[in-house]
Amino acid sequence: MRPIQPALVTRVLPDSIAEDLGFEPGDRLVSINGERPRDLIDYRFLCADELLTLEVLDSANERHEVELEKDLDDDLGLEFETALFDGLIQCNNRCPFCFIDQQPPGKRKTLYLKDDDYRLSFLYGSYLTLTNLTQPEWERIAQLRLSPLYVSVHATDPDVRSRLLKNPRAGQILDQLRWFRQHRLQIHAQVVVCPGINDGEQLTRTLMDLAQFYDPEEPTVLSAAVVPVGLTRFRPDIDELTPVDTATAREVIARVQPLQAQLLEQHGSRFVWLADEWFLIGRLDLPPAEHYESYPQIGNGVGSIHQFLDQFHQAAADLPQALPLGSDRRLSWVVGNAVEYAFAPLVQRLNQVSGLTVSLAPLRSRYWGQDITVTGLLTGQDLLSLTGQDLGDGLLLPSLMLKHDEAKFLDDMTVDEVAEALQTPIHVVNGVDALIQTCLTPGYPSPVGAAR
Repeated sequence: MRPIQPALVTRVLPDSIAEDLGFEPGDRLVSINGERPRDLIDYRFLCADELLTLEVLDSANERHEVELEKDLDDDLGLEFETALFDGLIQCNNRCPFCFIDQQPPGKRKTLYLKDDDYRLSFLYGSYLTLTNLTQPEWERIAQLRLSPLYVSVHATDPDVRSRLLKNPRAGQILDQLRWFRQHRLQIHAQVVVCPGINDGEQLTRTLMDLAQFYDPEEPTVLSAAVVPVGLTRFRPDIDELTPVDTATAREVIARVQPLQAQLLEQHGSRFVWLADEWFLIGRLDLPPAEHYESYPQIGNGVGSIHQFLDQFHQAAADLPQALPLGSDRRLSWVVGNAVEYAFAPLVQRLNQVSGLTVSLAPLRSRYWGQDITVTGLLTGQDLLSLTGQDLGDGLLLPSLMLKHDEAKFLDDMTVDEVAEALQTPIHVVNGVDALIQTCLTPGYPSPVGAAR
């Protein structure tokens, strides 16, 4: 068993129980009722009791014991440096399409950590392969009812999955799905399609095998997402992978859509979902909104573009006819070139507001070496290709291009550095409402970089 470290407190929520108790950032939680939590799951489980005794080390390394009584399930109001107090369960697979292995050398060590941790899957929806689980971890999943988990299946044929993961244990996937069914636990599945390996008839086999675990009354596999493989110029020298092109995308769509129709008729749900990228790469229209049902795989890029378009059109109904006199705005909106055609009508609608001019700046990622690039993979160095262009009064930057916890791109450049290099203010926008408000309101949100 990995050693458990005290959980480092990074934030104490205002007006919380923890604030009343005097907790401060820098304190470390050692134990709860005598038990050392190994992760955020244990912490939440142990804190559900009404009577708690907390062992705490303050920032000066002084030990304290705190006793309290609270209502059942009340949250203490603590946030921690990490969700895993005993360290990350790392991946021992060698998938040739792993994004971690497709990054350039020389970055900070944490960028090269490959996780295959069921706790992160349960807490945050990250995908795992199940190949790195020990028997005690399987037992803990069953005991704590950690469901649903998110599982990278890729193929149900044992030989094909073992080839993709470079791990002989990968061939056990169907037995593992039977374990989930036996324990009445659930998963969401993912299939990353690698042309020539797990597409074609192998893809059909995989999806139909997964569908056998879908029962509308009590499903084991709740949904399956089909995602195109993403390759970068930094990947290891492996010639077994080929990128998805327009023809391949259309072939996959043509194969999956009849299966969706079949499953919809049989079970009342399409069950299988194609990532939006297939339609963007294939230069085909996205399916209508009702196609996505309850958006069960939106975290995997299934329906996220359509949802954004729908939200925009709803919000655009309230756009003014003109900006206030003397407050004309010219802005450039950076996106990946994969969404250029889908977003062109949005720019046309914004430009119907008199005094507002928005120009779309669709980019491909030279950094990753991709001809067709989704917005979330654009880096700071990719934005530097805009140097010398007239970007107007500022740049609209979708927040999904940045790391979730800091204003850095995937290449570790900061927003400040890019704003300085472009000599242009950058407005980081999160969602439709922020996009529109930034277009209509000078100074919102506060831009990065000097005003023009």
